[in-house]
Amino acid sequence: MYFQQGIHKFNGRSYLCLVNTAIGQDIERAISFLKAGETVAIPTETVYGLAADATNEDAVLKIFEAKGRPTSNPLILHFAEIDSIYPYVAEFPETLLKLAKRFSPGPITFILPKSSLVPSLITAGQETVAVRVPEHEMTLALLRSIDFPIAAPSANRYGGISPTTAEHVQHQLDGRIPYILDGGACQTGLESTIVGLADGKVIVYRLGGIPLEALTESLAYEPEVKNELHHGVRTSGMVKYHYATETPLYFMDSEQNAYTDSDGFILFSKSKHAEKSTQHFYLSEDGDMNEAAKNLYAALHDMDQKGFQRIFIEAFPSDGLGKTMNDRLKRATAKFCN
Repeated sequence: MYFQQGIHKFNGRSYLCLVNTAIGQDIERAISFLKAGETVAIPTETVYGLAADATNEDAVLKIFEAKGRPTSNPLILHFAEIDSIYPYVAEFPETLLKLAKRFSPGPITFILPKSSLVPSLITAGQETVAVRVPEHEMTLALLRSIDFPIAAPSANRYGGISPTTAEHVQHQLDGRIPYILDGGACQTGLESTIVGLADGKVIVYRLGGIPLEALTESLAYEPEVKNELHHGVRTSGMVKYHYATETPLYFMDSEQNAYTDSDGFILFSKSKHAEKSTQHFYLSEDGDMNEAAKNLYAALHDMDQKGFQRIFIEAFPSDGLGKTMNDRLKRATAKFCN
């Protein structure tokens, strides 16, 4: 049984048609929805994505509708393997291909010149397309069973916290999508690093699950980071206000330092803060950066639902995944700093 998702008009006004949202581990059911032109939330190693058949523009429109995402913000295409990417790109430069062979499947996305097979809706009218191979066996099995790539931004409401569990997706998109493929908690917990090529050099357009240091080691130079808006949205994750909680969120070194019992705190490690209560969420017991990254969005989801008046979070060391997490938090707190 299929539930028709989409925008419907009545008396000249548009309404999102709500659907029954199911959660399960049935890959064949997820494939059936995708083939029928519907959206499905899928697990990856980074965050859960909201997937649709990238070759079906009506299906892709449902991604934007469900998320409330502007069509000026391009999407990422997901493939089962690197070789599957070639028909959808005009070229795959050798420098980027070497990175793909080292880090894919994994949390890295490549900006490449698109072929005519990619609808302009995917790229927001740009001549480049973002592509990646995710590292999650359930989603790779799904991708191997279909003959089209899937477009999949994060499976959340636009501007909200990225989901790292099926329950996070349900909290934000319940009634807006027909199926959530439950693959457990995401292992990386941060979106993919997005890279492109300019004047023969690698450019980082979004900090992500592959740290700058790892790219530098592979390239023998540190790539330039261009992750701020300039003449429109180049790719996902560049907008100023993003990844935000509903509860006002601040860095702990902000001017909001008169803490009260109605405030919640997200702390990097327990070792620096012996006190523990329902006001505190420790991202890692012993200060492990990978564990903290995996738990970051889960902590934001958890604390956002506890009724605090404000949430305060520690800034991270500005290297490795800490740089990525600080980038996400800068965008999440920007909503509350004006």
